[in-house]
Parts: sequence; C-alpha cells; structure tokens
Amino acid sequence: MARMTPDTVVLHGHELSYVDSGAGPVVLFIHGILGSQQQWAHLVDKMDDDHRVVLPDLFGHGESAKPPGDYSLSAHAATMRDLLDHLGIDRVTLVGHSLGGGIAMQFFYLFPERVDRLVLVSSGGLGREVNLALRSATLPGAAQVLSVVASAPVLSRVDALGRGASRIGWRPGADIGAIWRGFSSLGDAESRRAFLATTRAVIDIGGQSISAHDHLEGSLPIPTLIVWGTKDRMIPVAHARSVQRELPDCQVELFEGAGHFPHLEDPDRFARVLREFIAARAAS
Repeated sequence: MARMTPDTVVLHGHELSYVDSGAGPVVLFIHGILGSQQQWAHLVDKMDDDHRVVLPDLFGHGESAKPPGDYSLSAHAATMRDLLDHLGIDRVTLVGHSLGGGIAMQFFYLFPERVDRLVLVSSGGLGREVNLALRSATLPGAAQVLSVVASAPVLSRVDALGRGASRIGWRPGADIGAIWRGFSSLGDAESRRAFLATTRAVIDIGGQSISAHDHLEGSLPIPTLIVWGTKDRMIPVAHARSVQRELPDCQVELFEGAGHFPHLEDPDRFARVLREFIAARAAS
C-alpha cells in the first residue's frame, strides 16, 4: 500500500490535513462522522496511477483542527471548495460516505460548475431514518455522558476486551473496526465538542434533519452512482432504493451483506465499480 503522507493547509485560520496523490482526473473523497482520510487509504494504490486522489480530514476530525464554530454541511462544503482552490483544482468527481455524502450533495448544490460526477456511499441526507446511537447525541447531557464513556479508562478496558476476544479467534467486521477507531478518537474535549456539533447540524432526536430530496426534483444533471450495503444498520438501504425509484438515471450498486462501510468491507469491488463508473461516464 502507498504510504499516506498528509500535507496541511491553513484555511480560515485553522490547519486542515489532507493527502494529495497521483495525477489525472481528480477524485475528492469525503469521509463521514468520526471518520478520517485513513478510511480511504486503501484506495490510493488502486486509483492514483491514473487519477489524482485528494483525501482531506474534515475540520473536527482526524488530524485537522477542531475549532469551535460552524459544522454545518454548507461550512464543510465551503472548506472543500477552499481546499480545491488552494490545490488549483477546478473540477472533481466527488465521493462522499455517510455525512460525507451529505457534504458532497451540498457542495454540488452550491458549486455545481465544479462537479463532474457524484458518488454517494451509504449517504446521509436521503431519508429521515438513522441509527439511535447518533440520534442520542442530540439529547441534553450527551456531552457529559460522552466524556465518561469515551474516557481513557473506559476505552482501554474495552480495547483490552477486544484484544482478549481476538486471541480466541474473534475478528471484528469492517463496521465494528471503523466505528471503534472513530469512537476511540473522542478522548479529548475538542474532538467530542466537534463530534456533537457535527451530529447536531444534521440530526435531531427524530432522525436526519436535512433532506436532499427537495433539491432532486426527479433528476440530477450529472452522472450519479449510489453504493450501499444491504445490511447497513446505521442508515437503511431503503434510502438507496427510494432514490433509485426517484432518479432512474442514477446507477445503484448494492453490496450484499455489507454494512455501513461497503468500501471497507469489499474494497476491491468498490474500487472496480468506482473506476468503471468514472471511465464510462467520461466516455459518454
């Protein structure tokens, strides 16, 4: 695997971490809540021989700064635009996972002239339903609860249990591994504050509070690919099927048996589907 060598840029007075690898048509990958650029790392080798791959850590995530302030979809989308400006990039294929899918759609809504294709992976913003664990982060007192359950003693105890289970043959799936890595990043107050602000910008106690359906209007003027796991317990696969009915021109790829992270569960298939989608739409 290619070595990830992040760079940093100061945007709006804060450091943003990103990886910029390869040359060719640009693909910008946007991770979800509690994610980071590392969730796309396995795709660098599969893409950067003939594509330029850009993998940022959103503000509030990974190695990027975690300032107080605006964590709305529009704020994240504006930061992505500013990153592209810094890199001298005019147009991209946008790939967004979960929250990143919502950011990708908002980016297209705000800056349509800069998007060639849209790829939505287990995307937010396509329906009301979302896992109870994320809805609970909107409740009063969530910050206090999170400071306890994400504290170093609790995290180390759970980690020890996981290591013990692995010694007797248990292997965590892609979802459990990715969610645990994200949850483990909440050990400091700044990360927890950013997580709660990000979650509350798009979710309320009833579910997702922002919907892209108002902007779809029966069609999307750019090629769109939707990828989803059929066993997604975070955002139900029914959202992909409803979009497929509403937007018959979009391409939908369902990963049978995969959860919320199909790009981690079957990375070879995901890379193949993505490359074929980009190539076919470029030729058409």
